[in-house]
Amino acid sequence: MVMDTAGEHAPVVVVGAGQAGLSVAWHLVRAGLRPGVDLVVLDRAPDTGGAWQFRWEALRLGDAHRVHDLPGMSELGLRFDDADRTRPAREVVTDYYRAYEEHLDLQVRRPVAVTAVQRTGATATDATATGADGTSATGASDASDGGRLALTTRVVVAGESGPPGTDGDPRTITTQALVSATGTWGTPFVPTYPGREVFRGRQLDTTGYRSAAEFAGQDVVVVGGGTSAIGFLLELEGVARSTRWFTRRPVVWSRTSGLGVEAAVAAVAEQDRAARAGAALPSIVSGTGIPVSPRIRRGLDRGVLRDEPVFVRLDEDGVVTADGEHVHADAVIWATGFRADLRHLAPLHLRTAAGGIAVEDGRAVDEPRLFLAGYGPQASTIGANRAGRRTARQVLALLAADTSAGRS
Repeated sequence: MVMDTAGEHAPVVVVGAGQAGLSVAWHLVRAGLRPGVDLVVLDRAPDTGGAWQFRWEALRLGDAHRVHDLPGMSELGLRFDDADRTRPAREVVTDYYRAYEEHLDLQVRRPVAVTAVQRTGATATDATATGADGTSATGASDASDGGRLALTTRVVVAGESGPPGTDGDPRTITTQALVSATGTWGTPFVPTYPGREVFRGRQLDTTGYRSAAEFAGQDVVVVGGGTSAIGFLLELEGVARSTRWFTRRPVVWSRTSGLGVEAAVAAVAEQDRAARAGAALPSIVSGTGIPVSPRIRRGLDRGVLRDEPVFVRLDEDGVVTADGEHVHADAVIWATGFRADLRHLAPLHLRTAAGGIAVEDGRAVDEPRLFLAGYGPQASTIGANRAGRRTARQVLALLAADTSAGRS
């Protein structure tokens, strides 16, 4: 069918108001784009703060990867390094991001979800085969020929762990440049293991974790080798009756309490290679190791953080290890990471046979009007702010080319 483009138009649309999306928006506003007119920012979450607003109550700044300041945040006299570490991290980040949006007068529209992106003036077909991230596996269509992209949006119905669905009448926004900064929080990854369907206890992923108090007196199995799994184990200590920690590969501990420059550079390079090849993105932690903060060091010394090879299956009341040990579990927490949330891009048919989208310098190879902020080497914890300026420059160059060609 031909995409119906009746509706609103904005030269630039940024989807997602987390760190990556706000970074790009700041540079675009500084370049003269007017929020709400030349630049529309959409966010499916109910409040400011990106994914941080959904994180668990006990998480404090400094317990996880560092939260980097947004570009220009110093104009407000705010720095995350000076933030109150006695408050929940989600409250601090939400407050800082709200002040930032108001300072820029970004007029972010929320809660609004982009459910589909299609090319205009071309035949668009529904994706017939999608991967775990929702992007089409049927191969890329012809690149944009100077047309626009059309976004179908809906009002979000928020749930406890984030926005799981949408409601309301669909609306269309056409744009010359789309910056997709949707992050990963909406697409937690839970691996398939034999017996998951027969386990009678509670199973949840990272987005469903609220408080250690929910597991008081219970035997809890935590799966995953990242900072979330470590945080859960430390919080559950002394609250749960017991915890066991299972990882697919041995945890690599960094010798320093921060992310080393050499490891960070190597991790960025690995992400960049995967993005350019259109491959599934590797885990950042697998390339950098886990920095050993004083809190983690104490957990290691107490024996709380002792990982062991992942079990081979689940049964009705626990898990069974490779050597046949049965570990009783009232709950299994799957802290097994996330995948890039690209479901709205499925109609563009950009996903390659290698499992990802081919992206060079933050721009989709097969759709030059699409920019993916915070994707691959631009992941928020290591490069989103630096990449924001580059993405903004590319967007502005695209708008200038459209104007020269009479397509504004």
